[in-house]
Amino acid sequence: MDFNTVKNLTQQYLFPNYGRMDIAFERGEGCYLYDAADNKYLDVAAGIAVNSLGHSHPEWVKAMRDQVSHLVHVSNLYHIKEQAMLAQRLNTVTPDAITRSLFCNSGAEANEGALKTAVRYTKRSKVLSALNGFHGRTSASLGATGQTKYQSGFEPLISNAYQYYTFNDLESVKDLISKDTAAVMLECIQGEGGVIVATPEFVKGVRDLCTDAGALMIVDEVQTGICRTGKWWGFEHYDIVPDIITSAKGLAAGMPIGAVMTTDEIASVMTPGTHGTTFGGNPLVCASGCSVIDIINRNRILDNVNKVSAQWMKELKAISSPKIVDVRGKGFLIGVEMKDEATAASVKNYMFDHKILINVAHGKTVRLMPPLIFSMEEMEYFMVNFKAAVEQA
Repeated sequence: MDFNTVKNLTQQYLFPNYGRMDIAFERGEGCYLYDAADNKYLDVAAGIAVNSLGHSHPEWVKAMRDQVSHLVHVSNLYHIKEQAMLAQRLNTVTPDAITRSLFCNSGAEANEGALKTAVRYTKRSKVLSALNGFHGRTSASLGATGQTKYQSGFEPLISNAYQYYTFNDLESVKDLISKDTAAVMLECIQGEGGVIVATPEFVKGVRDLCTDAGALMIVDEVQTGICRTGKWWGFEHYDIVPDIITSAKGLAAGMPIGAVMTTDEIASVMTPGTHGTTFGGNPLVCASGCSVIDIINRNRILDNVNKVSAQWMKELKAISSPKIVDVRGKGFLIGVEMKDEATAASVKNYMFDHKILINVAHGKTVRLMPPLIFSMEEMEYFMVNFKAAVEQA
């Protein structure tokens, strides 16, 4: 099907809730996507940090074909082997205290599940989350998303349970936390908010405040988890252990999944009937998650993230241009803040015209989040074009 047909069908039959670029892709391989005319695009967005293994990774494809051939879905009315196997694998890459997993279909759903768990466990009513943060677009997670541009027009759906602190300002958390606080939600890097990295003092301070107040610390690892920042989880950079971790995006390499992970004690309050999902944790998506963890470990992909990202950050920071305000991030979650939104848009369009896909977050920050298999050669090719894009912007 040619692109114009796809576009016309989209405009005729789909909700107009996405601002889409004028392209549709037919297939993917490695770090590249191909359109109907077989034009090749370097993917430095990875489906918004989802395609952790790139596209059509042969080991992952084999695992998916094997799973599809014998079982795709059964409900959570029954024990699911693949779900138990994925929970066991997650147990090997999380702190010792984090022993239990609950699976759902997305990051927003994972955050909803985490919030329900925190409120039920603490029997408290208030949740603190960060201004400029992002936790999803479902009703409760939208309340936790401290950005009015996403909440505007949906206020009747948003609970009054939320209070918003200033990111990296520990005093603002101190001012809000109380005996009524069920949880403090935190991103170690505000991805959608412009790739803003939390300071060690802030993260450790929030951990201490939660412990002292009897509130739970929920760390949203939807975007930063699964080796995205150069460690399995973003919070590992800060030498703390959250009470609840949420994950999604890169966990299943493109299959729709979300996970809530916590301790035995906290998980114990979620008894039968307190939460559930029809599709969450079905055999296919959990087999995908198992495959992702196995491939990352077997192929030492985390080493690649650290090696390539260290050089990438060095080269990005070496660009001398008044159009670049800052370069920040960790691992393969990098933000290049441009001087204004028009400059960021110009860079994005130039890269697209040169068949490189990037994303702009929070208006003027170019967000780079390639597949974890992104190579040194692909990074250097990106840099040649990115320098030209900045120069002409």
